[in-house]
Amino acid sequence: MLRRPTDGDGYNLHQLVARCQPLDTNSVYCNLLQCSDFADTAIAAENAQGELVGFISGYRPPARPDTLFVWQVAVDSSMRGQGLALRMLLALTARVAREHDVRFMETTISPDNAASQALFKRAFDRLGADCTTRTLFSRAVHFGGQHEDEVLYRAGPFTASHLEEELKEHA
Repeated sequence: MLRRPTDGDGYNLHQLVARCQPLDTNSVYCNLLQCSDFADTAIAAENAQGELVGFISGYRPPARPDTLFVWQVAVDSSMRGQGLALRMLLALTARVAREHDVRFMETTISPDNAASQALFKRAFDRLGADCTTRTLFSRAVHFGGQHEDEVLYRAGPFTASHLEEELKEHA
């Protein structure tokens, strides 16, 4: 089941992200804020037993309120390969577009993360959105050589027909 997160998901989100290497873990407090203050731009997935098995966190950058920035996509290993990440991403985009008139999506992906690149390419194709890329944070300048570059993917504007299809499917 896909749903809007609540603050009760914060600790479980922390545990989920810790199991989803190579995602960067944040503090439990940060995860609580993602599930409460940023719940409008996040989505949770539960299995039949009510366990948190997927989560996408995001936010709307203050300077670009028509944009959903996707921060992290976490899917439990038991649910991988079943299309859950794409379903969550499309459902979240449809909800945020409907509630906040979002027409663009951004995320950053490291150059070696082929799985995330493929996920976002599928989502952008489904949304009929063109995509541009550029290095946002570089290994040398921003990470002291300790982390790969983070490449910004910016897609949009979403076409009305593609967005309507997703809105109907995920209403």
